[in-house]
Amino acid sequence: MTPELIALALVALEHVILVGWSQMLLTRDVGPEGNAGPRDNLPEFSRDTGRLRRALANHTENFPFFIGAVAVVLLSDSASGVTATCALIYAAARALYIPAYAFGWTPWRSVFYMTGFLATAVMYIAAVF
Repeated sequence: MTPELIALALVALEHVILVGWSQMLLTRDVGPEGNAGPRDNLPEFSRDTGRLRRALANHTENFPFFIGAVAVVLLSDSASGVTATCALIYAAARALYIPAYAFGWTPWRSVFYMTGFLATAVMYIAAVF
């Protein structure tokens, strides 16, 4: 398996962990019935649940950008040391982003976000040039 695909698998596992952690906190806030229901009228979330829900939303928004980079790199046969390194940097940055968001590590959350974003952008650039 290529390093880019390994990074993709790691990020997918990070997503699974984030969903589970977020759901655990949501259930703590609204109970099993509230979590299993249509969620029309949920009470305000705790600080921790709100943070994890926002981290999950951010991860969900950014994951397709990374999936696309891996696909472009591998389908264009432009995998290299640069793209492998960038993919692994993205996976590490996202792994650090989750606790940084959850525990309010300022400004590190933003640093980890930008690190992952730039690593992904470099993958696209490396594939094109």
